[in-house]
Amino acid sequence: MELVKLTEEEFNSFASNHEQATFLQTINWGKLKEANGWKWELLGFKDKDKVIAGMMLLSKTTPIKKKMFYAPRGFILDYNNTALLEEFTLKTKKYVKDNGGIFIKIDPYVESVERDIDGNIVEGGYNNKEIIKELKKLGFKEQFAKPGQVSLQPKWLYKIDVKDKTLDEVMKEMSSKTRQMIRKNEKNGVVVREGKYEDLEEFQKIMEHTSERRHFLDRSLSYYQNMYKAFGNGEILRLYFADLMIEDKLNDFKKELVELENSYKELVRNNENGKRVKEQTLKDKEAQIEKTKESITKYEELYKKYGSKLTLGGVLFFIYGKEVLAFLGGAYKDYMEFQCSYSIYYELIKYAVDNKFDYYNFYGISSDLSPKDPMYGVYLFKKGFGGKVVELLGEYDLKVSGFYYFIYKVSYFIVHKLKKIKTKI
Repeated sequence: MELVKLTEEEFNSFASNHEQATFLQTINWGKLKEANGWKWELLGFKDKDKVIAGMMLLSKTTPIKKKMFYAPRGFILDYNNTALLEEFTLKTKKYVKDNGGIFIKIDPYVESVERDIDGNIVEGGYNNKEIIKELKKLGFKEQFAKPGQVSLQPKWLYKIDVKDKTLDEVMKEMSSKTRQMIRKNEKNGVVVREGKYEDLEEFQKIMEHTSERRHFLDRSLSYYQNMYKAFGNGEILRLYFADLMIEDKLNDFKKELVELENSYKELVRNNENGKRVKEQTLKDKEAQIEKTKESITKYEELYKKYGSKLTLGGVLFFIYGKEVLAFLGGAYKDYMEFQCSYSIYYELIKYAVDNKFDYYNFYGISSDLSPKDPMYGVYLFKKGFGGKVVELLGEYDLKVSGFYYFIYKVSYFIVHKLKKIKTKI
């Protein structure tokens, strides 16, 4: 079987409907990477005009003037079909060699072993260790295999299985704290809205603020704009914000206060007219009135400072294939009391359920799920929504030229070592 060029229509039809469908194996991602100096092409195997294996393949010239090739979350094929995997690998290796490449990198969108919500291996669950053995047999070498090491794409994810489930069923699997926070935000006036291209500037400000707080490198506004355009102006990549509707909620609290005070007066009158009212009932009503007055005072202060509404945070989502994926997001520290992420994720989980997706994907988590890990809090937050830990096969390099691959790895190590030193200085 020959490795052939696929048309965009052929590739889209194959890749978007495959069980391994991911935004990283789309023409859109290829075009985005093209803006950063990569070249992309669509290759695959066809059997009687039907695509049975494929990939969106990236390539870029390295500092040593030789090319590296990368199929992000590829190959797309049946990894249990050993003959197909072997032939596709050998033909791809030859293609890379013929086109001046020194290695090809893959990180398949295939789970390694079934894990539960705590990250423990499920006894009797699926296990794809044989696939890993086959990859190594074909010459692939795993990269960043040690815990804590960072690969190009996350190896460890957190997902909720929503296939054929109702929202009530998904909600039952959430922790009581998560359900409580979702309801609390609704009561406090936190509303989720979908953003547009024009809102990316606000999103970039949120991410800039979040990066300073959590100490990671943020992207430029142009990066988010190019990404949004590349994915069809919101067709696959979507932007959601959580807003605090200050004025609306302030009016709600004022109406609530009037109703509570009227109710309290009625209880007092009944008591005076001989209809005995429990003292505790009066105290409870007084407490409700006091709490509502405090809320009014708080929201009046917010209104004076911010006006009718306040944006709390935002998240970028990829909606593609069989899943809704939370790609990147952040929130302003000053408004963390509202915990707006609960509201945004809940709305998109609801979207995934309503639109018959299989998974809601929280995306990356740390491979170290112990409390000592700096990202443990992120894992705990996601865990509160139910779901499970997902471990993928990992990232693998297949050498085409041993000599140049060695030179590339040495130069890569030196460059990144110098970058770390420069950052510390």
